[in-house]
Amino acid sequence: MGYQGWFACAGDSSPLNNWKHWFGNNTPDASNLVIDMWPDMGEVPANEAFATRMNYSDSRAATLYSAYNPSTVIRHFKWMQDNRLDGVMLQRFTSELRDPPYKAFRDQLVRNVRAGAEACGRVFCVMYDISNSNEATLVEDLKNDWAYLVDTLRITESSLYLRHRGKPLLAIWGLGFTNRPGTPAQAMEIITHFKSGAPAKYQATLLGGVPSNWRTLDGWSKTDAAWAGVYKSFDVVSPWSVGCYADDREADDFKKSRIAADLKQLSPLKVDYMPVVFPGFSWKNLENGPLNQIPRRGGRFWWRQLYNAVSAGSTMIYCAMFDEVNEGTAMFKLAADKQDLPTQAQDRLVYLNIDGEILPSDWYLGIADQGARMLRGDINVTPSLPIKPERR
Repeated sequence: MGYQGWFACAGDSSPLNNWKHWFGNNTPDASNLVIDMWPDMGEVPANEAFATRMNYSDSRAATLYSAYNPSTVIRHFKWMQDNRLDGVMLQRFTSELRDPPYKAFRDQLVRNVRAGAEACGRVFCVMYDISNSNEATLVEDLKNDWAYLVDTLRITESSLYLRHRGKPLLAIWGLGFTNRPGTPAQAMEIITHFKSGAPAKYQATLLGGVPSNWRTLDGWSKTDAAWAGVYKSFDVVSPWSVGCYADDREADDFKKSRIAADLKQLSPLKVDYMPVVFPGFSWKNLENGPLNQIPRRGGRFWWRQLYNAVSAGSTMIYCAMFDEVNEGTAMFKLAADKQDLPTQAQDRLVYLNIDGEILPSDWYLGIADQGARMLRGDINVTPSLPIKPERR
């Protein structure tokens, strides 16, 4: 799964000391929400919980967590361990690397994720997201920061840092998207540097988070023909599919037109393939979209995608995402029922039972366990969700 980890709170002792990615305007009330799902805070002790200006129906203050706290992140990794998730790709935003408070927060997050992985026997790796980056400094920023992570934070020395094809895995998300920086020449410079041009200690197996239209150079992809060669130069291609379909029929069409066709093209090139699957989508509070825009249907929508990826021949899957409550794709422990939400925000948030099931807060972690078993061949490949939600 992907791991954002970008959540900060006022009073969390971080360099940001601000409500980041929970609320806008540093104002923790319902009208400033920028999330569409609420985390289950039941296991979070008082010293890790930060009060908002909202409350639950029993008058308790509604609280949230900061990923700056190592104990909070380690708890997330314990949830992964409990549900046999392999681990996460930690998002690291290149646009923040020249801003000292943001960089310091992100550096601490790297330390926290490493601590969680090592405490719980999970793997981790870094995924750079180039959104909003300065194109003029993009190549330099990536080279310099990876050297910092290797030399100063020494993350690749961890036995739990994910390796593939004999090298540490490094993911770069966003090259080739129409609304992201980078030219084909810059992209090839980045790929060449990390695959073979840099000193050996900085070389990595390179995963590209690319547009779903990477093969056809349309839609989300830039159209310059040079991008075709860029995409196929990655060691692993991982096309972004969040929002590309909204029901089983559309997901099945995507399997045929994208996943199967992508695998057919990449297999002779010896390029690995990691499709992206997502449980549902909602972007009301951040982007004023419909609440519960792509319903989860108790996990059946997500399972259909897992089945499609495995039955098409995929040997690895990226799940978007562990903690992404802003876009409503989160899969960690979440508020299950409407009464579990802050009273002031009950009509502004998606809860797990919104589609009519009765689900526990860790329901999607349980489905992830089943999906991993199907991927590994421990259970049969089946289009039907192996665990059933209770109906109301």
